[in-house]
Amino acid sequence: MKFNLLKKVLTLAVFTTLFSCGDEFLDKSPTAFINLNDAGESGALNPEILDATLNGIYSMMINSGTGGTTSHEDFGQKGYDIFNDFLSGDMALTQNNYNRYGDFVNLLATVDYTDLDNYTPWRYYYRVIRSSNLVIKSLGGNDVVPATDGVGYSLGQAKALRAYAYFYLTQMYAASYDATATVLPIYTDSDDPVQAQATMQEVYDLMIDDLSSAITLLNGFTRTNKTNINADVAKGLLAYVYAAKGDSASNLLAKGLAEQVIASGYPLMTSSEAVGGFNNVATPGWIWGFDITLANGLDLISWWGQMDVFTYSYQWAGDKKGIDDALYAQIKTNDIRKSQFDVANGLQPRGKFYNAARVIGGQRNIEDDYIYMRVAEMYLLSAEMSAKEGLDADAKTRLTDLLSKRFTDAADYAYVSGLAGNGLIKEVLLQTRIELWGEGKSYLSMKRNKSTITRGSNHVFHAGESIPYSDERLTFEIPRAEVQNNPFISN
Repeated sequence: MKFNLLKKVLTLAVFTTLFSCGDEFLDKSPTAFINLNDAGESGALNPEILDATLNGIYSMMINSGTGGTTSHEDFGQKGYDIFNDFLSGDMALTQNNYNRYGDFVNLLATVDYTDLDNYTPWRYYYRVIRSSNLVIKSLGGNDVVPATDGVGYSLGQAKALRAYAYFYLTQMYAASYDATATVLPIYTDSDDPVQAQATMQEVYDLMIDDLSSAITLLNGFTRTNKTNINADVAKGLLAYVYAAKGDSASNLLAKGLAEQVIASGYPLMTSSEAVGGFNNVATPGWIWGFDITLANGLDLISWWGQMDVFTYSYQWAGDKKGIDDALYAQIKTNDIRKSQFDVANGLQPRGKFYNAARVIGGQRNIEDDYIYMRVAEMYLLSAEMSAKEGLDADAKTRLTDLLSKRFTDAADYAYVSGLAGNGLIKEVLLQTRIELWGEGKSYLSMKRNKSTITRGSNHVFHAGESIPYSDERLTFEIPRAEVQNNPFISN
């Protein structure tokens, strides 16, 4: 079912005016949209004010230019999913006619702090953080006890959004979890002055606190559509945070949270859904996504405009992207996911992500939806954490649950029963790369597992090269604009 998001678009127009920062990420801005002295009271009296404000943040996640540029790669979360899939090596740039991602895929941009590809995600995620902080402040602050369920639901979403932004910053601007290493400035109040870089542990402690609080606050929240974060999304995000820490206790916490999300009842996508286009947020196995309508005004500058040959897109016109051919070769012949990729057309995902009309270059104004999280991720994350902690039976159960939806003959995945130890871990990680290809999750897996990826032969740049997760080219640089405006950070 499609929802009319015109109200969200109008809200974003106001919201963007309030939070535009120019070259400074955290400059002060007028607050006419919500008076921070009385908005908490107003929000309690009129929940629509809070809803509209949160909708503005959610709309930032899908709109172009939210990273502060006019670049055709600057369109919110799904834009950074593409960045990260390229860095993981699982997505190959197979043709480079328009050079939209040329320097980035050639691993030149991430080591140059003056390059805008370092600037756009930093600015985007800190805009989400600042906007979330304004909502939290309007509701009474970080430690407020909500007077009503409605205020609690708004506060829970804002805290989860803040943690979501910090999580992606930790993944993209640091090679791995190191508790004592300094990484990011922390801002928990919209009036905070410029901050020095906090330690990784301090950032993780904030994310864990925010998401734990969000899970409690969102208990009982029934959302009207999957754009909004609910308790299941917050649990999924917290599972990723714990998994990224990598210690045994955190692994078990991540497994427990993933299992809680699974128990909520989202079904795994069926085989037909796995090759059905990934274009409808109403798909039962999707936990979090955005219901795109024409009112959102998306066109070429969008995820679909970069990835789908059946959209008027770079994917159709010449900046072609496909699955790494070495990864594709590891997909078993009878696996339905093998058919997600078109061998005759450079292994493009013509059978995974597509507009339903299937007219080459046909969709001009985007109506297909965006996916952020689905329950298959929780099955795989639970399996990964179980395998790492020696809980082989649990890992094999969850892996088999998934593979039973990708093969018609149980004999094709019977080999899982014979796996153990490192072999089981390797298989879970392989299936994670296959199942979640193109969804922005392989980079997170590469980082938390400290993987070295050997690129296949179909990459325009660095074909055949083995690149470890710790290579500086796979981690973003704090951008020049932040260095210039923050006296506590130097290049």
